[in-house]
Amino acid sequence: MPTFDLAATPLRALNEALHAVGPGSNDTRFEVLNPRGAHAVAVGADAPVTIAVHGSVGYYCAGMNAEASVTVHGSAGPGVAENMMSGTVVVEGDASQYAGATGRGGLLVVKGNAASRCGISMKGIDIVVHGSVGHMSAFMAQSGNLVVLGDAGEALGDSLYEARLFVRGTVKSLGADCVEKEMRPEHVAILEDLLARAGARGVSPAEFRRYGSARRLYSFDIDNVDAY
Repeated sequence: MPTFDLAATPLRALNEALHAVGPGSNDTRFEVLNPRGAHAVAVGADAPVTIAVHGSVGYYCAGMNAEASVTVHGSAGPGVAENMMSGTVVVEGDASQYAGATGRGGLLVVKGNAASRCGISMKGIDIVVHGSVGHMSAFMAQSGNLVVLGDAGEALGDSLYEARLFVRGTVKSLGADCVEKEMRPEHVAILEDLLARAGARGVSPAEFRRYGSARRLYSFDIDNVDAY
């Protein structure tokens, strides 16, 4: 199990080792010590490896992740799991702004709170936040699921497309074209699966409300000009 102490080893060495993992490699588990807020930790991992980061990280940790399982035993700066393709990223603490931005797949779990623009322009990623999210979360979200066990800030889901938003707590305000929608059986099934995978035990889908697009902004319509 390779161990990288970033107090003594350059970050580049860690990321190069992760990028070098290929079929048949014996290196499947990586430990990262003393990240001390370093930026771009474990960026571009594209193999089914397990990466444990012991401490807090800066921006873009696990960006472009594909297949890897990354756990941050601390908090994460802006853009954690940005443009994630697959795999799992877990932040045991809080996440700063635009967590999971533009993510195309995989699962991002934030055990604490996430700041503004969580899931901005998400394109298929699943995001579960055990705490609350800040303003403009899921802005222009195209597909995927955002699950918030706490509260949501202002302008939730502004200008979103077909992403599904599930919020357990209160929503300060909804963004343009975002409305509350019926929770149908298929949505309950999706939510049950995500809660189980995110380790949210004892939480019932019945406690959530679903939000989605009213589909008025897909193309310009003079009757909806006030909504643009």
